[in-house]
Amino acid sequence: MIYLDSAIIEEAQIAKAMGWVKGITTNPTLLAKSNLSPEVTLQKLAVISPGELYYQLYADDFDTMVAEARKAQNIIGDKLVLKIPATTLGFRVTAYLSSQISCSVTGIYGAIQAAIAAEAGAKYAIAYVNRATRLLGDGMALVRDMANILTNSDTTILAASLKSPEESAAALLAGASHLTVPLSLLEAMATHQFSDQTVEDFKAKGIGISKT
Repeated sequence: MIYLDSAIIEEAQIAKAMGWVKGITTNPTLLAKSNLSPEVTLQKLAVISPGELYYQLYADDFDTMVAEARKAQNIIGDKLVLKIPATTLGFRVTAYLSSQISCSVTGIYGAIQAAIAAEAGAKYAIAYVNRATRLLGDGMALVRDMANILTNSDTTILAASLKSPEESAAALLAGASHLTVPLSLLEAMATHQFSDQTVEDFKAKGIGISKT
């Protein structure tokens, strides 16, 4: 699946109109860019999103994270996927909540963390590919290792932090099952200069039922 990575209402509407974007991912940084409160933003995104809507827990202790998850569930409903950081506390929260709410573990930088995410019941393991390349040297190797570890697992890989159509395709080839990207990259992924040229060639030399 391909998701929009944004909390801007107008961008969500554009992505939905594309017809092939399956959901929306957010995080605290993206929510801060909305001119609405997080609660109102999520309510509106839940109506717009054609599928899953990801919300990342912001609290930093177990009880508050669980309470925040319940609040997000009340706001978003069945479309909710929690994003929970790949930390000792985050894995504990994931294990506690995953039987009740769909969970993803985000910010994975070590393949063994993907194994823990799976054991904790996470539906998705999220890798920040481009950021991992900058920090570790090879984000695609991380995705490949995660994919190998998650073979025969119910946990699948969502690739984030992607900067180009080529990097997006490489993440899928490396083993990711899903992508989340900003609107500008969604638009770039759908176009290619030779595709546009082919259309122009057909228009110049052919005819369709609209002209008969």
